[in-house]
Amino acid sequence: MTDIEIFQQITSSVNYQKTKNFRQHGTYSVYEHSIYVCQTALKLSDFLHLKINRNSLTKAALLHDYFLYDWHDKESPKLHGFRHAKIAADNAKRDYGLTKKEYRIIASHMFPLGWRIPTSKEAILLTLADKYCATRESFRRKAKTKK
Repeated sequence: MTDIEIFQQITSSVNYQKTKNFRQHGTYSVYEHSIYVCQTALKLSDFLHLKINRNSLTKAALLHDYFLYDWHDKESPKLHGFRHAKIAADNAKRDYGLTKKEYRIIASHMFPLGWRIPTSKEAILLTLADKYCATRESFRRKAKTKK
C-alpha cells in the first residue's frame, strides 16, 4: 500500500471523520490540523532528502492527535498536553492497527511534554511538523469560504 492509499483509507474512514467535530488550535479542527501536519512532515522529509518510511510517517501524522474528545471542554482529561499522545496512540492502535514504530512515533510527538523521546527520523519529523503547524494555527484564522 502506498502513502497516498494510506492517507485516503484513513481520512475517509467513519471513525476518522469524527475528528472534524473537535477543535484543535484556533479555528482548526483536529481533522484539518492532522492533515496539515501530515503534509508538512512529508514536505520536510522531501526537502531534507531523508530516507524514511513514508507509510509509517503518513499513518502516524494523520493519527497523532486521534484522542477523540474536545480538549477545550472542562470535562476532558486533565493535563491534555502531557497525556494525549499516549491516548491517541492507544486509540490509533485499537482502530487502525499500528506497528511498534508507528506507536512510538505517535506517543513521542509531544516531546518535551510527553513521556517519550522521539527516536526515529519519522518521529522527529512529526514532532517538528506538529509544533510548526500548531503555532501557525494558533495565530491564524482560516479564510471563510463562500457558500
